[in-house]
Amino acid sequence: MLTDAYARRFSYLRLSVTESCNFRCSYCLPDGNDCNSRSSELTLPEIRRLVTAFAKLGTRKVRITGGEPSLRKDLTEIIATCKAVPGVEKVALTTNGYRLKRDALAWQQAGLDAVNVSVDSLDAATFHLVTGQDKLADILDGIAHARAIGIKQVKINTVLLKQHNALALPDFLTFVKQQNIALRFIELMRTGDNAGFYQRQHLSGEHIQQQLLAQGWQLNAKANTDGPALEYSHAGYQGRIGLIMPYSKDFCADCNRLRVSSLGQLYLCLFTDSHQDMRSLLQSDDSAPLMRFLQQAVQGKAFSHQLAEDYSGSTRHLAQIGG
Repeated sequence: MLTDAYARRFSYLRLSVTESCNFRCSYCLPDGNDCNSRSSELTLPEIRRLVTAFAKLGTRKVRITGGEPSLRKDLTEIIATCKAVPGVEKVALTTNGYRLKRDALAWQQAGLDAVNVSVDSLDAATFHLVTGQDKLADILDGIAHARAIGIKQVKINTVLLKQHNALALPDFLTFVKQQNIALRFIELMRTGDNAGFYQRQHLSGEHIQQQLLAQGWQLNAKANTDGPALEYSHAGYQGRIGLIMPYSKDFCADCNRLRVSSLGQLYLCLFTDSHQDMRSLLQSDDSAPLMRFLQQAVQGKAFSHQLAEDYSGSTRHLAQIGG
């Protein structure tokens, strides 16, 4: 197993396959995509070698992220490649949903087990304002299609924004009341380029947590490969509500995930000050050198990020490493 100096075991790999994105979300890429590295993105053989080394060290879940991963024309092959690696039990995808309705069946047939779709508002005008795309209806249709074809786990990610969805909890609760779907609220995080936006828009998840508890929602137990969300359920609702609150006490204590960029760089934390290049170790099918590198690298993982001290490391924006 990959185990750090604090006895945390890493069974979850978040793999970015591109920094490119076709949305202009106000909290991530408000001025559009600035990526110029498409030609240098990890190839399929490199992805196979990378995931194989992680799997041999105990990784059981791989989440494919971006930017927007569906901009990779070979995304279906990437999914199949990850799922075919011995030891990998779950392949998940985080997407803005732009191509979900068109491609979900192909992704499922390639082995996709779970998909998380970004929906920051259920109001079409607000969604357009936040994302720069007038696509809410299409994306909701895509979510319904993903559920209908039997993708095992479909979740919605909603970034909390004070001026856009702070009062929208009743609408989101209505949305999950009759649907077996998990909707997770994610606190806006400070990155290198959003200090002013963060100050205007940050909203703590605690006020939603208190509302849920007051209405009888109960905290669910986590599986070993689950991410950082606290997920709540209620007898009167088919769906669940999750909260990701990176500014909360002890948020990093049970960290189980590592990140790799679309250029083959290892990030021990989303908010690390540095990264380590592994590209040279992905040119051979011999996993041993990469495994040794990973085992040594995780020993340098800090116990916690420093977001509470307004320090976000070298992360320019969330598209850089997939959030």
